[in-house]
Amino acid sequence: MAKLTYDKDGRLLFTKEMKSEYKLLIPNMLPIHFELIKNILINEGYDCDLLTTNNPNIVQEGLQNVHNDTCYPCLLVVGQFIDALKSGKYDVNKTALFITQTGGGCRASNYIHLLRKALKKSGFENVPVVSVNLSGMEKNPGFKLSIPLVVKMVSALLYGDMLMLLSNQLRPYEVVKGQTDERVAKWVKRLSEAYRHSSGFGKKIMKKNFDEMVADFSTIQIVKTNKVKVGIVGEIYVKYSPLANNDLEKFLFDEGAEVVVPGLLDFIIFKADNRIVDVELYGGSRIKHFVVSKFKQYLENVQKIFIESIQASDKFTAPADFETIKAMVKPYIGYGNKMGEGWLLTAEMVELVHSGTENVVCTQPFGCLPNHIAGKGMIRKIRNHNPNANIVAIDYDPGATRVNQENRLKLMLSTAKDALREREEKQAMQQQTSKKESAKQRMHA
Repeated sequence: MAKLTYDKDGRLLFTKEMKSEYKLLIPNMLPIHFELIKNILINEGYDCDLLTTNNPNIVQEGLQNVHNDTCYPCLLVVGQFIDALKSGKYDVNKTALFITQTGGGCRASNYIHLLRKALKKSGFENVPVVSVNLSGMEKNPGFKLSIPLVVKMVSALLYGDMLMLLSNQLRPYEVVKGQTDERVAKWVKRLSEAYRHSSGFGKKIMKKNFDEMVADFSTIQIVKTNKVKVGIVGEIYVKYSPLANNDLEKFLFDEGAEVVVPGLLDFIIFKADNRIVDVELYGGSRIKHFVVSKFKQYLENVQKIFIESIQASDKFTAPADFETIKAMVKPYIGYGNKMGEGWLLTAEMVELVHSGTENVVCTQPFGCLPNHIAGKGMIRKIRNHNPNANIVAIDYDPGATRVNQENRLKLMLSTAKDALREREEKQAMQQQTSKKESAKQRMHA
């Protein structure tokens, strides 16, 4: 059994010996993306398990182990970890926890300290916590974010974004129900196999895979009907996690909507862009500026490949690139607003409305002040510029009932369906008028 080792500050380290002996538990945020990342880590020699649990005890564990003024995402992540360790499914003497740190001003950077406090309170102080960050914060001998590993993870995020986009645009219209989800599972398996053979993450092979994905999903038979399009934005964890947002995507789909969810890559580019802006505005290391600029350039290059593959098909709608979204939000909010999701959250709402998805759900977790400012706080201004925008902010916290959330969503959908019906009637009248005018012209001729 691996010996417990601590650094000079008393932090329990994840050692090289633990890599071969311990199971890493990963909280699930994006089911497709994180399944691919889990498989990448397994190929790197880690024993991983993706936590997909969704039960009321998770919230209770969070409430018992985290102060009640801490943000809801933190409460859920900590609660899910503690719930897993208490489940009896894992050997707590050979289990470690895997969590990301952004390094920004958001409390997400401090989850890890709250988690360790909760572990100690619950009697799991011998469970190491592995920080995954690109900011040089916490380091562990048994885990290293090498450049090849980062490149693989970036490719997984892009593949996840692609599969999420294609499936969301097809699922509401498929003739054979379930075919889209089967195709997603097929590609997750195929990509995971490619990673096992150290393939799938170079630019050329990514371009090839993107093209093949689009072509493969294009073969799914659909019947295109007019459906309400609903975008989902908000704090990153609650925006994506079925645990955090009470399976929001499924609810909207069951209500007959086409769901539009902005991809994760824009958030990664946003974080890189912030580091560059910091140096330009406040000074700092030019070396850091150079390195981060190169990383951002790489991310934008692969995003371009991603978008071009979608644009090559007339069956799917491609998203805007990062720089387009950044320019689009300039009249609304300053680029200095970058805590949490910052200006990107406002930009996603603006881009959705401009691209035809006028109905937007802004997921608002308790305790996330930056999200309330850049999300709920910007709704009126967006509506002033875009009168057709139908944006609703939904609160998520331990005391918010699912019934109340869904009732507010149904009210938003009702307004959206009325607007869609009015547009259809207007279009029908215009077509009828056009036909009459054409008939008159033929008679006079």
